Amino acid sequence: MRIFVTEHMDAARLDRRRFVFFSSVFTLASLATWFVADLYWRDGGGLSGLEIVLLVLFVPLFTHISVGFCTALAGFYVINRGGDSSRISVSAPAGGPYRLASTAVVMPVFNEDVSRVFEGLRVVFKSVQEIEGADNFDFFVLSDSNQPNQWIREEVAWAELCKQVGGFGKIFYRKRRQAINKKAGNVADFLRRWGRNYRYMVVLDADSVMTGEALARLVTMMEANPSAGIIQTAPRTVRGESLYSRLQAFANRIYSPLYLAGLNYWQQHEGNYWGHNAILRVQPFMDHCSLPELPGNEPFGGRILSHDFVEAALMRKAGWGVWLAHDVEGSYEEGPPTLIESAKRDRRWCQGNLQHTWLLTARGFRPANRFHLLMGVMAYVSSPLWLLFLILSTIEMVNQASSARPDYLYAVDTTSLFGYPLAIPEALTLFSLTMLLLFLPKFASVVVLLGRRDEAAAFGGRWRVAASAVLETVGSALLAPVNMIFNTKFVIFTLLGQGVGWVAQKRAADEDGTDWREAIITHGPPTVFGAVWGVSSLILIPAYFAWLSPVLAGLVCSIPLSIFLSKASFGRRARELGIFLTPEETTPPHELRMLEQNLAECYRRLPPFEPLRADYGLMQAVLDPYINAMHVALLRQRRPSAGAREWFAKLQIRLLREGPDRFTTKEKMALLLDPQSMIRLHRELWSLPSESLAEWWRLAMRQYNVLAAVPTTALYR
Repeated sequence: MRIFVTEHMDAARLDRRRFVFFSSVFTLASLATWFVADLYWRDGGGLSGLEIVLLVLFVPLFTHISVGFCTALAGFYVINRGGDSSRISVSAPAGGPYRLASTAVVMPVFNEDVSRVFEGLRVVFKSVQEIEGADNFDFFVLSDSNQPNQWIREEVAWAELCKQVGGFGKIFYRKRRQAINKKAGNVADFLRRWGRNYRYMVVLDADSVMTGEALARLVTMMEANPSAGIIQTAPRTVRGESLYSRLQAFANRIYSPLYLAGLNYWQQHEGNYWGHNAILRVQPFMDHCSLPELPGNEPFGGRILSHDFVEAALMRKAGWGVWLAHDVEGSYEEGPPTLIESAKRDRRWCQGNLQHTWLLTARGFRPANRFHLLMGVMAYVSSPLWLLFLILSTIEMVNQASSARPDYLYAVDTTSLFGYPLAIPEALTLFSLTMLLLFLPKFASVVVLLGRRDEAAAFGGRWRVAASAVLETVGSALLAPVNMIFNTKFVIFTLLGQGVGWVAQKRAADEDGTDWREAIITHGPPTVFGAVWGVSSLILIPAYFAWLSPVLAGLVCSIPLSIFLSKASFGRRARELGIFLTPEETTPPHELRMLEQNLAECYRRLPPFEPLRADYGLMQAVLDPYINAMHVALLRQRRPSAGAREWFAKLQIRLLREGPDRFTTKEKMALLLDPQSMIRLHRELWSLPSESLAEWWRLAMRQYNVLAAVPTTALYR
């Protein structure tokens, strides 16, 4: 009962922490709001309607910035006093001893790179085998892939992996018939069928890697803290090849420790869940975290898209703790390779987070969880609010320039809103305060790192850290307005009722990166908008143009910037120069080294024979005796109706006589899902005379005979 007792014993201290934190946010936001209100008051005619709108917009926007700044400030305080004693990881020191229990490690996948999925699983499995008590862990690949080739490749890769590492009975593969409710539904279906066999569940993404020690520490924390329902790690971004992904990985690695320590400082056992690289207590998760249906239809209604925040809130509602184990080593993930791929991911997250507006007033949710949901909504809503604020500010500057009202940018009028004399340019002061809140946490992170020579050496040395930080700051400043436009568009699309489809995420960088056509189509409208905005400002209000130029620069340069950052060759060149280095590159852990080595061997193998490539998976499942038997064994037996049986028989005849070229994906998947069809197709293919088969199958059989002496997969030895 350790944490349960601690929660109640330390309630007063946690209240004091939150009082200091939120009072700081309130103070900063109030001070900035006072400056803005006083600035607008200087014309002597009171606040106009437009100025009132600007003031109303400014309050939530600056408050949002203040939350981030105060979080980093709390983290800076914690780190510089030697760490926070009130953290969950204290109950499971690195190096053991570990207290383990039955744990399922689940990896939901959807049309992912098969080599990356199973090689990642390989290194996690082998890392777990090196710890004492490895028998407590079982591994599950939960597939919702909807492409025939993908499905069979996953089955073959699973079987080969199990043969090579002795994983039969420990590594399992399951393909759902119906991909209902995406990832959340996949995990829920697993729990309904097998959840009661396990005390804990660790959820991984398809690009996740966790070391055996990290998994053992998480289970030990759960065992030591019976009231903990979810423990979330802070995965580090690795394996970035493009310049964009390397920039993001460096920023994540160098700046996140302050923010994560600050989050843990004020949230404690009322943290959040990010959907992967986390451990969950199975029974309470099954009992309390069933997702509700939202009123109405998509995009705002229907099934909840961003399930993780809601599951954390439901777990807390039931009285279980949700912790952030921000200092646990050995948790990794990969990031999007390009700016456009990052935007595609944000499109899904935007719709999911906006759905949470329904839940801000949900009965029984804790205030901390409501705050997490609100910050998730603001992460995207703040973009259109900022854009609206900037546009209205431009209009206000034009109005000011065409009238005799005071110049907001330079006026030092001593008549203030509250009657106090002021002799400073308030616009400059407000701008300086905003820049301080945005960039001081980055500066503090770099200063802390530079003060620790050994840690700085892992980033390439002090000079390289400083140079990388400067370049990252410039890059993030240019990317900020581009992301603002992206998120504004996503929010508008969601408000207009345009839902988002479920597509596989692109995780690896192409050698050529983003092409000019895609960049122009994606960034063309923002570029034109920024150019028109900038030229108009320069003509009408030259003084304001200088203030607006950082925003305009990112928009106008978005096309070449997106292409430049997407190049893997530029990313490799930056690595050679020591720019954006991280400790995971300079001193990679054993698991990441093995993953790179294994993937290099996989990707060097030749792809399937070109004429057969489009339906190579279906060919293997029908033609190869071993793969056919394995595939049938993994299917659930069914008894279709007489009408369905007749339909399947016609499909079988067509497939053998015509080949798969004229089949739809739906028809191929139907055959692959029916065990009787797969058995009959295999038998008929090998027993019928070759002249009665389609030319495609005769070619496939000749190719199979050539490859009969080598393994049945092109991915594994």
